[in-house]
Amino acid sequence: MEKISSEIELPGVAVPAQRRVSLVELILHPGNEYRFFLSMPRDMRVLLVTNMIYAFVLPVIEIFVGAYIMRSSNDPTIVALYQLTVYAGIPLTFLVNGFLLNRVKIAYLYSFGMLLSGLSMLVMMTLENLSPAGVGLAGILMGCSFGFFWANRDYLALATTNDGNRNYYYGLETFFYTLTFILVPFAVGAYIAHAERAAWFNGNITRAYQVVTIVVFILTILSSAVIQREKFRTPTQPRFLYFRFHLLWKKMLGLASLKGLVQGYLVTAPAILVMRLVGNEGSLGTVQAISGVVTAFMLYFLGRFTGPKHRIFILTIGLAIFFVGTLANGLLFSALGVILFVLCKVLFQPLHDIAYFPIQMRVIDVVSKIEGRNEFAYIFNHEFGLFLGRLFGLGLFIVLASYVSEEFALKYSLIVIAVMQLASIPVARHIIRECNRLDK
Repeated sequence: MEKISSEIELPGVAVPAQRRVSLVELILHPGNEYRFFLSMPRDMRVLLVTNMIYAFVLPVIEIFVGAYIMRSSNDPTIVALYQLTVYAGIPLTFLVNGFLLNRVKIAYLYSFGMLLSGLSMLVMMTLENLSPAGVGLAGILMGCSFGFFWANRDYLALATTNDGNRNYYYGLETFFYTLTFILVPFAVGAYIAHAERAAWFNGNITRAYQVVTIVVFILTILSSAVIQREKFRTPTQPRFLYFRFHLLWKKMLGLASLKGLVQGYLVTAPAILVMRLVGNEGSLGTVQAISGVVTAFMLYFLGRFTGPKHRIFILTIGLAIFFVGTLANGLLFSALGVILFVLCKVLFQPLHDIAYFPIQMRVIDVVSKIEGRNEFAYIFNHEFGLFLGRLFGLGLFIVLASYVSEEFALKYSLIVIAVMQLASIPVARHIIRECNRLDK
């Protein structure tokens, strides 16, 4: 391949000459990207393909379940309660998963988590009345599905990648996640809105949601079949429960808590705000689609051309965008404000993830070597850092909505969370410096 002045060295270890590529060449010869993908380790490719299929399920779970609860109950606190029970189920399932890892193939546990998400949706759709108890049960089931999914996904991502190719791995993964968060909300939202207008299923909108649930089941079965095509290594040490950790890991837990602060809002806030101030599920899908394609390709380029040294810059840009979005929502508190917030959220979430996850994996690489422990011990413990942040963030919303007003909570709690999130920048910078010092 002829080299030109604008070519960029791809991040990685001992990158061969054919992996050097320019941005111009990438655009003009997209077929080369497929060959570059094939040059990655097989286990990494199988994991990516599995996650790409399941990426069509996640938007339904994260967006339209909340919209369904909001439509059926017209109570934002019930939506927040559902999300809180989801997050309560995740750490418990991480614990169960840790005990099962040495007895059950990791691919089976991963598949079970994906299939369980469809079962949780089915439970939700069969509830005649969305009581707090019923919503809580469905939330716990969904939390268990997320627990099995994320516990094994994070471990497999750690096991099949290295610090050099993780920007590419997460860039490609978030590229597909972002595309599906455009296409799926748009398609499902249009379908539900049309079903309501045309009075399909005798005007019973729950039937339309049940059709979506069937499609979710089919996709989870397909993704479960793909992950079985590869044999993945499991942790060599059975013990994963520890209560004392290296100081660097404690700092990582602080960063995890900051990340957890915003996670509940990313799921609940768009559904509540759109249903309150914009329109119906069709509007929700349309709003999610705006600017998403640009974001997806931007993420692919970032994953392809950036390395470990760029992670703080990407994190900073993402957090700044989210802060601007929350200000727009709080100050305008109108359909325009919601649209601006959702646009910023669409940009922020993948930018944050593409920077955060490689930092997390890098810390696990370093600390597990220092302490000589099973890597899953840190993946499991990390979930509790996230949970503390989620508990505080959603708890703040519930308290403000219950004891001040719903409007106040929707306006200002997001701004408070966004300001607190900005602390992630100096914390992440310090963690990266410590990793580099300890790994010398």
